[in-house]
Amino acid sequence: MKIGFIGTGRIASSIITGICKSSIKYEQIIISSRSRLISSKLKKKFKKISIEKQNQKIIDNCNWIFLCITPLVGEKIIKNLRFKPNQTIISLISTITLSRLKKMIKVKASIVRAIPLPPISLKKGPVPIYPPNKQVKSFFNKIGSSIEIKNEKLSTNFWAISGMMASYYDMLRVMSNWLIKKGIKKNDAQKYITSLFLALSEDAVANSKKELKYLVKDSQTPKGLNEQGLNQMSKKGVYKNIIKTLNSIHKRLNK
Repeated sequence: MKIGFIGTGRIASSIITGICKSSIKYEQIIISSRSRLISSKLKKKFKKISIEKQNQKIIDNCNWIFLCITPLVGEKIIKNLRFKPNQTIISLISTITLSRLKKMIKVKASIVRAIPLPPISLKKGPVPIYPPNKQVKSFFNKIGSSIEIKNEKLSTNFWAISGMMASYYDMLRVMSNWLIKKGIKKNDAQKYITSLFLALSEDAVANSKKELKYLVKDSQTPKGLNEQGLNQMSKKGVYKNIIKTLNSIHKRLNK
């Protein structure tokens, strides 16, 4: 199998890294030169990777094609590319629907929309896919955990959640900076914050069969520090604003 990547940003780089560390069998990975720094680093790091300047040549020489481009770029270039009916095309484009992709691609290829995020480079993280596809499910299960969705409207909810990734990282940055300003060394501050929230997330996953509200309750003691933190953030409307943000992203996805 030859795998092609049109667009070579962070998500594409993460998928490629995950593939190269996995048991997935492939003959070659051909990536676009759009992000020269990323593509050159990947070529140096892994065997069987080649760089191609022309997107059409990537399509002509690959069985699977990953569309790792922005919606604006996608609208501009996809309709001018010539795909093959026997190809598997995996789109990571957030706001271009399946029906729209079919019209742009024109041939009756196997088209799947997927939502992998950067931890896929570590072979971790859920990957919602729509529509269900056995081969694509098996592929992502080797570098993460696939979640098949039977309804595109439902898949939009997962796209909205994926839009909170930068916000999460920024929360970690804010807390790390707070520690640094209190005199903690930068490396120690960042290691502590990232390790702490990794451990909390792993604990949440281990207890994911319970309702999350019980984890919230169990992490507090009467008049304790966590109770104070939760109450203050609730009064400031932090959690309501999370819902507002998700609704706003969701609305954009459904335009």
